[in-house]
Amino acid sequence: MVIYEVSKKISDINALKPHLGIAHRKHFREANMENCSICNHIRMIKEGTNDRFITELETGYVVMGRYQYFEGYTMFICKEHKHELHELDSEYKQKFLLEMSYVSEAVYRAFKPDKLNYELLGNGDSHMHWHIFPRRLTEPFPRYPVWATPRETMYSESVKPSKGALEELKKKILLELNKVIANDKDSNQDSLR
Repeated sequence: MVIYEVSKKISDINALKPHLGIAHRKHFREANMENCSICNHIRMIKEGTNDRFITELETGYVVMGRYQYFEGYTMFICKEHKHELHELDSEYKQKFLLEMSYVSEAVYRAFKPDKLNYELLGNGDSHMHWHIFPRRLTEPFPRYPVWATPRETMYSESVKPSKGALEELKKKILLELNKVIANDKDSNQDSLR
């Protein structure tokens, strides 16, 4: 049953391929900051209206996922409107990847999953943003990508946290993130001595 469902999803995606040609690739390149949904998230963060915002790091913003079927699902959004890692200058890119690892470690510590999945896709929203999914062996499809989970399950209103639950999730990540960053700073100071 699971293999059939995953095969069906792959065949559905393959059916779309002729429609994802030059025009779609051109869309990725031409996405600008005015019509970029990720830039809109950033704008809302700066205005104080993004209720899923957790904290700001040097290279990006930590944001709780809207739906929490994978409890602890978090995004790390690049501050720069870039589409690919190689578009970042070397120092910024290294810092961005380091900070993404801080965020993922915080998610791991806060939610204690069996495994984390990391995704930097950009097929829908090309502005770089990491998806960090805590995974559990108790899920119906633990050995498949998160996208094997039916959309109606992943995006069900029943897995959208209440305001209070959202605040608790954010606090857990922020607490662990602060510890991870402090530990890294301490270990860097020790290595300089």
